[in-house]
Amino acid sequence: MKPNYALQGKTVLITGAAGGIGQGLAQAFAAQGVRLMLLDRQAASLQTLAETLAEQTEVHTAVCDLGDDAQVADLAGRLQALWGRVDVLVNNAGVEYPTPINSRAPDAMARWASLLDNNVVSMVRLTRALLPLMQPGASVINQSSIWGKTGVPDFSAYVASKHAVIGLTRSLAFELGGRGIRVNAVCPGWIRTEAAMRSLACMAQQQGRSEQEVERELLARQALPGMLTPQDLAGIFLFLASADAAALTGQAMVVSNGEVMS
Repeated sequence: MKPNYALQGKTVLITGAAGGIGQGLAQAFAAQGVRLMLLDRQAASLQTLAETLAEQTEVHTAVCDLGDDAQVADLAGRLQALWGRVDVLVNNAGVEYPTPINSRAPDAMARWASLLDNNVVSMVRLTRALLPLMQPGASVINQSSIWGKTGVPDFSAYVASKHAVIGLTRSLAFELGGRGIRVNAVCPGWIRTEAAMRSLACMAQQQGRSEQEVERELLARQALPGMLTPQDLAGIFLFLASADAAALTGQAMVVSNGEVMS
């Protein structure tokens, strides 16, 4: 039997919901009987997911570019008309790709800036737009990474963005705490998603090694064996969304099979 986090009827918005971690979170929240708004830029995958989850609960979707002020404002207006509130905001959307400092590509700095805009600035933009819809007891959960607590070569923009998410989380915890809104971050380790596997492949190529060898080395750093799946993250997000986490804010919760302990 799945745990009951007493979330039934809550309104939950998840960004980057069409695949990977976002899809796993959408499935987990749907099983709790929440009302879902799922965001992504991949319309077809988003619609397929929504049709599946609609058998369990109320699901709405929006194809939204979180880098566009007008689209984000339209989304906030739609949510106001639909439910009048947002109880849980899961800022999951983001991108991941290498940005080696010695790159001589003409668009190297543009790629650096774009990654930070996708992973941090868009998170701020959406949270700001939805604040009028958040009441005391609301929960904001920001997706960071274990790379937000450490450093790795060749991924400096991604690492910087995930450190920034943790800093943003801690600052907003103070700014919004007086309104009864909690803000926390989750820092996953290696999750078997397309994005993570692309990064692993890039690391292997840069090191002149096989992907299998690099994966074995990465997993050997963990206290527990095996690579995580999106479903392994669900419990921590459901907990942070629930009243059981009422005293938790400003935290960066690590879920990494023990690769990073902090």
